[in-house]
Amino acid sequence: MDFITIGEMVIDFLPGKETGSYIRNAGGAPANVAIASARNGLSAGMYCKLGNDDFGQFLIKTLQENGVTPLAPELTDEATTTMAFVSLNEQNDRSFTFARKPGADMMLDKNEIKENDLISCRIVQAGSCSLSAGKTVEATEYAMAKAHELGKLVGFDINYRNLMWNDNKEACTKKVLSILKYVDFLKLSDEEIDMVGGHGNVLNIMKEYDIAVVVLTMGSKGSELFYDGRSYVIPGFKADKVADTTGAGDAFWGGFLSNVLNQGIASVEQLNAELLKNAVVYGNVSGSLSVREKGAIASLPAREKIEKFLRENK
Repeated sequence: MDFITIGEMVIDFLPGKETGSYIRNAGGAPANVAIASARNGLSAGMYCKLGNDDFGQFLIKTLQENGVTPLAPELTDEATTTMAFVSLNEQNDRSFTFARKPGADMMLDKNEIKENDLISCRIVQAGSCSLSAGKTVEATEYAMAKAHELGKLVGFDINYRNLMWNDNKEACTKKVLSILKYVDFLKLSDEEIDMVGGHGNVLNIMKEYDIAVVVLTMGSKGSELFYDGRSYVIPGFKADKVADTTGAGDAFWGGFLSNVLNQGIASVEQLNAELLKNAVVYGNVSGSLSVREKGAIASLPAREKIEKFLRENK
């Protein structure tokens, strides 16, 4: 296994063509990143646990159909799935309303994380949207700490969701910061930059927690790469029409990490600025090609599509 993600899958209910109709799609950052990596030529697995209902079975099937191996596929009556109800306004902008069973937890237990999986993989990736208070955050932190101890690369995508923490942003921020000591690759969006003390504090955070790489995604403007005490701004790319940027960030991160691993990188010592800048370009293209109109997973670009865009837009 090259790539393992840990986290939650989401059911998106997207507007259908007719009034009152909807299209059901699978999504969620860890699932999207795993599938983006699979489409970029990596063997990908995902640790998640889902409700034993039609939704849970649909999500497990979606992972498998897209080349991702569910590593804790047991369906349970206790776990439940976060739902995202998506509405569309006259400008075709999408808004999301998240619904979740009160007190629900993804219920992934740290005892279900298999050390052999971590030994065999090259990178373990998690997103803070998966850090529901309870067993899930314990399992996520355990996997990242164990992977770090084993000398594996560890990625983390900060993606704050207040529903996971009952609007207690301080508690979520505290947990995020406590996990950074295991992280090699950190992704921030411009909305979550305040969780690490602001843009100007990124280099201090890298030094304090020994983080090798930080990427700040800035939507259509591009991305800013922080590496080796310096920062580099890489412009964005105009590609297909993007209805909104939800899902594009996941495509970016899956494309970026896949590009790093496809270069044969197995440790932070093998990184260099040029390789990372190229990976950011690759990620920017991947994100710009990601169109949410068919759901996040349906729109994640494959490696061939990204490389075709790069060839045609030199």
